[in-house]
Amino acid sequence: MELLPHTKEALDEYLNLADPDLEDSLITMSDSAARIVPECVGMSLTLYDQDDLTFTLVASSLPAAEREAMQHLDDQLHARHQSGVGSEPASPAGSEQTVVDGEVDAAALLDEDRWAMFARASAAAGVASSLSLPIVDHDRVVGGINLYASSSDAFSGHHDDLADALGASASGAVANADLSFESRRRAEEAPRQLRDLRMVEVATGILAAREALDVDAARDRLADAARRAGVTEAQAAEVLIRVHQP
Repeated sequence: MELLPHTKEALDEYLNLADPDLEDSLITMSDSAARIVPECVGMSLTLYDQDDLTFTLVASSLPAAEREAMQHLDDQLHARHQSGVGSEPASPAGSEQTVVDGEVDAAALLDEDRWAMFARASAAAGVASSLSLPIVDHDRVVGGINLYASSSDAFSGHHDDLADALGASASGAVANADLSFESRRRAEEAPRQLRDLRMVEVATGILAAREALDVDAARDRLADAARRAGVTEAQAAEVLIRVHQP
């Protein structure tokens, strides 16, 4: 399996923050999963102790589903054009018009936001089953692994083997909880989450030095300021960093 671009970007940041071996671990885990279940087309690891950071890998065969979905979209565009659509379809407030003077505006239809939605939907088209496994440390769930396969019964009879190979617990396994491949969307958020985390750490250091506080007290001070201002800790951290820039 291959790392998603967002996951690769996030790992480049995360390796400097916590675990320099995480990328190798993810690849080893995905290889183990594919060896046990050859139909496995995706794997996501979520770290609950790290703001639910999610890292995702997909099999090289998965883009075939995306190409099939793309062809389906092309067919829809062609059919709509041939039917001579003459009115604007219902769309969310503020969204771009997708039909202009009876013509389909393909550029608007495939803008960045719509394309992201389409990519996720097409990825899910290659998923027929999923398996969720918790990662437990001293009776506490600290993470989760989601596996995705191209056939409906791919994971049957493999829960224990997968849990042993991936360092998870088979007792909490849940089948078909994420057939939409939602973890892929969460993985797209990881780079932003890590940038926010780094900003909070920098701001915490500034507060600790300025107010002669220990790190925990400085973090609490930042969290309290954010709560009082009605903003996120990352937003409060950004303001603090800007104020103290030379």
